Amino acid sequence: MIVIVTGIPGTGKTTVATKAMELLEKKDIKYEMVTYGNVMIRIAKDKNIVEDRDDMRKLDSETQKMIQELAAEKIGCMEGNVLVDTHCTISTPGGYLPGLPEWVLRKLKPDAIILVEASAKEIYDRRTFDKSRNRDGESVEGIRLHQEMNRSISAAYSVFTGATVKVIQNPAGKVEEAAKEMIEVLG
Repeated sequence: MIVIVTGIPGTGKTTVATKAMELLEKKDIKYEMVTYGNVMIRIAKDKNIVEDRDDMRKLDSETQKMIQELAAEKIGCMEGNVLVDTHCTISTPGGYLPGLPEWVLRKLKPDAIILVEASAKEIYDRRTFDKSRNRDGESVEGIRLHQEMNRSISAAYSVFTGATVKVIQNPAGKVEEAAKEMIEVLG
């Protein structure tokens, strides 16, 4: 089974997914958690296209698309249960870019899409106080719009793939509850 977990930066998607993996392991259910961007970087490095993550942003769009498609092929061929940590949409100066264009979805063939959310104000606060990351300076309203775009794009991904879409709320202090809700899809 291939499941995509997504959410805008600051929702805690990786934290919730990691906790869900711990809980599933106790039930002897195995998943491999894969970060889509890391697979892309490994492919680009193997092809001597980039030296590090920062070089990826400098590549022309055709090269990025090629690497994106190769990463989808690699993940799509993985055996067993795979949880793919990625972005549903990417906020750019020109608008929202789909994180999983059709050529990626065709190769991944996901069974489910999990969208992790939190309130826009809470995400804003998490980003503001997290000094370990260099986050985008989106307003509360911008965060709200980005989450709405993710919901809309997730629905489009579902129509294209037949994957189910599950929205999970991750309010402060409720990671375990959110992880248990994620397990309902994964287990």
